[in-house]
Amino acid sequence: MKYTPSPERYSQSVGYNYCGRSGLLLPRISLGLWHNFGDVNDQNEAREMLRTAFDNGITHFDLANNYGTPFGSAETNFGKFLKEDFASHRDELIISTKAGHTMWDGPYGDWGSRKYLIASLNQSLKRMGLDYVDIFYSHRYDPNTPLEETMGALSDMVKQGKALYVGISKYPANKAREAFRILRENGTPCLIYQDKYNLLTRDLEQSMYPLVEEKGIGFISFSPLAQGLLSDKYLKGIPENSRAAQSFGFLQKDQITPEMVTKIRKLNDFAKKRKQSLAQMALAWCLHDKRVTSVIVGTSSVNQLKDNIKALENLNFSDEELWLMGEIAAQ
Repeated sequence: MKYTPSPERYSQSVGYNYCGRSGLLLPRISLGLWHNFGDVNDQNEAREMLRTAFDNGITHFDLANNYGTPFGSAETNFGKFLKEDFASHRDELIISTKAGHTMWDGPYGDWGSRKYLIASLNQSLKRMGLDYVDIFYSHRYDPNTPLEETMGALSDMVKQGKALYVGISKYPANKAREAFRILRENGTPCLIYQDKYNLLTRDLEQSMYPLVEEKGIGFISFSPLAQGLLSDKYLKGIPENSRAAQSFGFLQKDQITPEMVTKIRKLNDFAKKRKQSLAQMALAWCLHDKRVTSVIVGTSSVNQLKDNIKALENLNFSDEELWLMGEIAAQ
């Protein structure tokens, strides 16, 4: 059935924040395609998640060259959905992709060389059927490639019209500061910094938050639900179809310790008092800090996406609530 976007997608949207000191607005919730959009996944559900996201004003879709199983399949499938459902709405979308992790065999398919980054962007554009992406990231810091080379490649992507903005992801704070300087000197200032941030992972508050605030750079969080730990999924063990039940991936069974389950249950009880699900409270907690431009959710179903969007109904926390949540998470 032909898709017609909701005419109320902006009047009843998830809301938007300016990305740092730029003029670009990003939705408070962005949809990540790291999981659930590859060839091994349900394509009908993937399509419906994209449609539901856009119907709620989620205009930012976050990808990377190696997303999906097999690598690249998330971009290929997104390109198909883009052509079939969103072709006439391209200018309403922010599409981001990245390169920096292993993508193909040999010495030129990984890390941060100019050779790899530019070749990868060209491949990504081809897979998605695009002339340009809105944001291109260096996906991780490469200690063996000079920052001038990596940042120079990013700058040239903008100057060639293949990316409108550039960002970096998961860089150490001292290297991020240097990258920000080089990009600005190149005339292509860094738009956004992306890293893991959630109730259980807060190191960035001391390292990166002061830096992005000082430099006027946006911050976007991935894994705001800690790979599903900050949800009701693991309150009673490890479900068969959960990420922790898989032999691959970043969340493993040995991370679901009795101590972690106790912590999650306490946070879940706290969320109930706020009349939220644990996932909703965890997302709201990330967004209550004004330095967070957007959070990237990686949902496996339309219902899960709708539940995440409801987090925006209550973003307010008292000082006491924030302190108590911090105490529980730190135990």
